[in-house]
Amino acid sequence: MRPSAPTLVLCLALGGLAACTAADTDPPPAPAGLTAQAGSATSVHVMWDAAADRDGVTGYQVFQAGRLVRELPAEKTMVDVAGLAPQTAYSFTVRAEDAAGNRSGAGPAVTATTPAATAEDRAAPTAPATTTGSAAGPRAARLSWSPATDDTGVTAYDVYQGDARIHTAGPGETSTVLGGLQPDTAYSFTVRARDGADNSSPDGPAAEVTTPPASGRGAGTGPADLTATASPGAVTLSWTAPDTGRATTEYELHVNGRLTTTVQFGAGAVPSGRVEHRLTVAEPTGTVWRIKLRARLPDGNWGAFSAEREVTLTA
Repeated sequence: MRPSAPTLVLCLALGGLAACTAADTDPPPAPAGLTAQAGSATSVHVMWDAAADRDGVTGYQVFQAGRLVRELPAEKTMVDVAGLAPQTAYSFTVRAEDAAGNRSGAGPAVTATTPAATAEDRAAPTAPATTTGSAAGPRAARLSWSPATDDTGVTAYDVYQGDARIHTAGPGETSTVLGGLQPDTAYSFTVRARDGADNSSPDGPAAEVTTPPASGRGAGTGPADLTATASPGAVTLSWTAPDTGRATTEYELHVNGRLTTTVQFGAGAVPSGRVEHRLTVAEPTGTVWRIKLRARLPDGNWGAFSAEREVTLTA
């Protein structure tokens, strides 16, 4: 029987006393949900599920046929592996690494085959004509789009959240489920078609999705207890900032259903807890405003809207 590896012990002298703790030698689990999809004749898009917080993962290593090709921080769970050959099958694995340098096993490998190259193809595919989305629980969304066309054939569909590509689907797919989202959060997704020469279409129409709150998982992302008080030439707003884990510096203010302004607080003036903001108004006395707002979350998404409040302007 092979003897077990020795347990390392670290000791730190504190005021003459030695505090000893066992070194971390437990590797994190292998990344789950690994997929690979050819994006062009010379590239493959590799994706996997984010590790759970409890696993303490600090980065990922992507291997092609056992050869390390990319290293990524923990917040990145996808990568394009470029410089490949057309009409070739490639195999990929991913390992997770923690702060102590422990590396997971590779998990099952996935394969993808690049399509044939098309010479001098500079024509981009058409954009998907329609995009629809709906929440699939507090942490997922279901997205569907209409097929695009291209003179040499669509090889992939790329899903974007804002300017960031978050998913790649195959040429025959017109729907997907996006995981790893935040509860009680507003998202906007668009889809682009791509061909074998890496020409991308314009964005298709945006699909807006708001995930529902997660029952029993803490406070929502919407500002709470909004009040709106009119005074001559002004409206004073007050609300409780959402508990997002860090200070909230930016809010979108909507009046009568339309985005009116963005409220931003400087680095040295970020309020915590109860927030107050005064708006100068020029509309006539008796004008009715219906006001709601939402906060920008630490991950860059907009949270849920506050409850809507109605206020009548005064002279």
